[in-house]
Amino acid sequence: MTDVSNSSSVEQENRRIRDLLPSGEKRSRLRRWRGVKDHSARYVIAAFGFSVIIALALIFVYLFSEVMPMLQPASVGEVSQYDSPGGNPAQTVQVASDRHRELAVRFTDDRRAVFYRPMTGEVTREYDLPFPEGVTITARGRAEPRTRLVAYGLDNGQALVTRHTFSETFEEGRRRVEGAIEYPLGDEDTALLDVVEDGTPITQIAVQEGSSGISVVAALADGRLRLVQFETTTSFMTGETTVERKVYDLDQPSDEAEITAILLDITMQNLLVGDSAGRVHYYNVRRPAQARIMDSRRVIPDPDASVASMEYLLGTVSLIVGGTDGSVGQWFLVRDEDNVQRITFVRGFEGHDAPVRVIAPEYARKGFATADEAGRVKVHYSTSHRTVIDTQVADGPIRVMGFAPRANALYTVDENERFRVVPVSNPHPEVSVRALWDRVWYEGRSSDEFVWQSSSATDEFEPKFSLVPLTVGTLKAAFYAMLFATPLAIMGAIYSAYFMAPRMRGMVKPTIEIMEALPTVILGFLAGLWLAPFVENHIPAVFSLVILMPVLMVAFAFLWTRAIPEAIRVRVPPGWEAALLVPVVLLVGWFCVASSPLIEIAFFGGDLRQWLTDVGITYDQRNALVVGVAMGFAVIPTIYSISEDAVFNVPKHLTQGSLALGATPWQTVTKVVLLTASPGIFSAVMIGFGRAVGETMIVLMATGNSPVVNFNIFEGMRTLSANIAVEMPEAAVGGTHFRILFLAALVLFILTFIMNTAAELVRQRLRRKYSSL
Repeated sequence: MTDVSNSSSVEQENRRIRDLLPSGEKRSRLRRWRGVKDHSARYVIAAFGFSVIIALALIFVYLFSEVMPMLQPASVGEVSQYDSPGGNPAQTVQVASDRHRELAVRFTDDRRAVFYRPMTGEVTREYDLPFPEGVTITARGRAEPRTRLVAYGLDNGQALVTRHTFSETFEEGRRRVEGAIEYPLGDEDTALLDVVEDGTPITQIAVQEGSSGISVVAALADGRLRLVQFETTTSFMTGETTVERKVYDLDQPSDEAEITAILLDITMQNLLVGDSAGRVHYYNVRRPAQARIMDSRRVIPDPDASVASMEYLLGTVSLIVGGTDGSVGQWFLVRDEDNVQRITFVRGFEGHDAPVRVIAPEYARKGFATADEAGRVKVHYSTSHRTVIDTQVADGPIRVMGFAPRANALYTVDENERFRVVPVSNPHPEVSVRALWDRVWYEGRSSDEFVWQSSSATDEFEPKFSLVPLTVGTLKAAFYAMLFATPLAIMGAIYSAYFMAPRMRGMVKPTIEIMEALPTVILGFLAGLWLAPFVENHIPAVFSLVILMPVLMVAFAFLWTRAIPEAIRVRVPPGWEAALLVPVVLLVGWFCVASSPLIEIAFFGGDLRQWLTDVGITYDQRNALVVGVAMGFAVIPTIYSISEDAVFNVPKHLTQGSLALGATPWQTVTKVVLLTASPGIFSAVMIGFGRAVGETMIVLMATGNSPVVNFNIFEGMRTLSANIAVEMPEAAVGGTHFRILFLAALVLFILTFIMNTAAELVRQRLRRKYSSL
């Protein structure tokens, strides 16, 4: 009877289940709907996957589009040429123009200054310069181009110093440029300066203007070298200006060689004299009465060649020398081991096949042009060590040449007084592989170095765009952050996933993961304003913690398992032993901080920072140690979370099988769990590394932002990302600095892309290797 009733109830249950099941038609519709959802999910996921790839590609394309203009070569446009403006057959001794290339000025040897339209040659105004009748211009020299100061030496021992000016006015929305001639040491009647009283002709002349007046250096036909200072004083009460003349005769550089060029720097303390023997002589004229030759160097490679032309670059630090052998070289003064300035060769440039007769420096950059007797012109840039333009301009010798103030045109005059305007497109001459990634010998340095310094307070500053300090700084910050974070994160992940009690794991894991939500600007703020001074005042405590903390933790664990009675140990539930280490950690930390001053007094003379300085180790308050700790805290949650999931998700049958075969829990972790979880752990480390490489705010606020090239843990650094954040707001859009910052972003993008790609390849290999476990 019981069996019959059971059978009946089973049939009823089966009938009820069949009634609940959908009919055949409904099942067919459900299968079709499931297929639609499956296909939709497949295509949607694929679309989003491709969207990520497309987004990365677009980022790369955008960054490269901003960098691309720097890679384009310099070029010249269509040359405009015409005969001398106004048809004046006199020889031209100087040409210059305003910044808009709307008005130019031409100085001639028949005592005239002619203002004209540089593109057409149309004369707009002429000035008669106050030269005495019957005298001849025998020498010409110009000051630093931005001063627009020109000096003319005469055959009667006098000199005329003039300044051409350009003024802009706007009428009915149109710009109008007008030119004028000024005499900085007086008016037209008192413009002539007496360099020598006996009427000896001047053969070479140099001029420079300072805050107190003008200095003129002249080589005379009888071999003498004279420095004349014209100091101006303006009366506060009457406004009357008086000029005081001081004369100093300098030692002759050589009795055998003729002086071919003279240059005086803007400080009016350094005088360089070139001669026909191919040598340059350096005078220190800071105290003119005691001036003497400090150094002499042969600057022309060919022993039979002489100095044909010589010019300062912007700032009057670098000397460009052109030889009769066609050579072009850069030199500047460098202090030797005895603290004496010596003329030092820096770099050579692509030479000419004919003597270099004219050198024209740019107004606002460290570029210059050279022209030879065959009419060939080359444009060079000193810092990047490049010859960016090489073009044939004339069929014969070029006598006069000058840059437009914006370096977008060259004005040349040949021996037949044929004027040419050469449009120049050279927006980014500072950039080259060598300038970005190799050592460069910058002005004012004693040797070639890796330097990033994009701006300064002076207009004649030489930009330094080496990406090496920024790249090294990025890797340095990431290295110390990973050195701090990786062991803690991985070991913590292993313990919490494998050894920790589930209830305790449920509290610890979310707490660590929520640290990732902490804004990095807060971490950077704390690191810069609290951690950095704390570490500086407790340096021994930091290293004591590194040594004592693991040792005492292991010692406590040993005592717990060996010295503590089992009756006490069993009161602590399995997996809760880590809680016992909290007092140990706090006690060891307090002990290390409290004993830090005692350690300094006992072993380091009371000041460890000074001790480090004495042994040659630089210590900066905001250094890599501080960054490593602060950025390590930002990276730990990422590495910990992914590693913990990888360890926790190791199949239980593997660990249980290992334990069943007699392996200890530690052997199971090292021989089974870690191998199986290694792809996930490796991914966690690489993702953490990418996070550290791209970090901005912490390194911005806690490093000092010093672009140095070393891995000294006690010095700071500047990273690519922090540099972009600091300098992008002040960079001129479209300028070289602006585009190099985009190049830095591209380098950072490529660096992280390569690292992530390599990490994925290694992860896949590890996954295939241990998938059979």
